[in-house]
Amino acid sequence: MQGASGPTPGTFRGRIGQDDWNWLTSLGSSRSYGANEALFRHGDPAGHVLLVVDGWVKVTMTAPSGYEAVLAMRGSGDVLGEVAVLDGRPRSANVWTLGGTEAVLLTAERFVRALHERPAIAIALVVHIADRLRRADNRRLEQAAHSSTERLAAFLLRLAGQHGSVAPDGVEIAVQLSQQEMAGAIGASREAVARGLRTLRDRGVVLTRRRKLVIIAPEALSAMASSVPFDAEEPC
Repeated sequence: MQGASGPTPGTFRGRIGQDDWNWLTSLGSSRSYGANEALFRHGDPAGHVLLVVDGWVKVTMTAPSGYEAVLAMRGSGDVLGEVAVLDGRPRSANVWTLGGTEAVLLTAERFVRALHERPAIAIALVVHIADRLRRADNRRLEQAAHSSTERLAAFLLRLAGQHGSVAPDGVEIAVQLSQQEMAGAIGASREAVARGLRTLRDRGVVLTRRRKLVIIAPEALSAMASSVPFDAEEPC
């Protein structure tokens, strides 16, 4: 089973290869989800994993104050919920769909059995999880060492690289994110994101519309983000 869109760079599917991905998805059952639907909730028992065939989701945690941190966004070709299945502990985060999403559900038992049957997939999964941990460390350094506007510029470049489409006036970012969601993704307040976007608009770098953003001067955005080390293929 294959998604309607190609895999997001840096995904599990990209790491294990198409043949093993097809084999894994053949072991589960297809699921369809609407926009803003909870796939996992923090603290829930882990009874299955999801393989994202098409669509986008956000991984979040909510502080007691109500602040929602967006830990990551995952797309076609990614695996969700594997850590809790492997360590047998409850879900460590919430996962919400950003739009219509197609996935394949594998029970925890079947997923673990698949890893035993094909050890190369298990090794790839370990490497994949380790890579996420390294990137999480980089994000913490990024938040400590760079301004919110610099972090916003780097985040928008990631979005453009993964979800951008050519528009008459520039590169339109296809994933619709609110200012609060952007704030949660870069570790800033919504007010800081609003100020950053206003700065980018005033400098003629971006155009903003309701839940849509167009980058009209990517070279200027790159210059603003030049001090922030990031991989354009890293899942946001």
